[in-house]
Amino acid sequence: MYGVRHYITEEFPELCQTIKTLKHKDQRFARLLTEYDSTDKRIYGLEQQGLPVADHYFDQLKRRRIRLKDKIYHQLHNTE
Repeated sequence: MYGVRHYITEEFPELCQTIKTLKHKDQRFARLLTEYDSTDKRIYGLEQQGLPVADHYFDQLKRRRIRLKDKIYHQLHNTE
């Protein structure tokens, strides 16, 4: 959706406790979460500013967020 933050705990509500646990136990997972969050903030900020942004750059950011979300998802399911 346009102009909405995509918090990882809202993306995977059923895994909220696992996310919190891994965030504190696994530095690599915590870095993934930080990178995901910062990418999501950047996308949201650009959407809110309403300033023209090159489509290619915006698409790159969105693809990066998707790749990070996939990595997070796989790590969460490999931990359970």
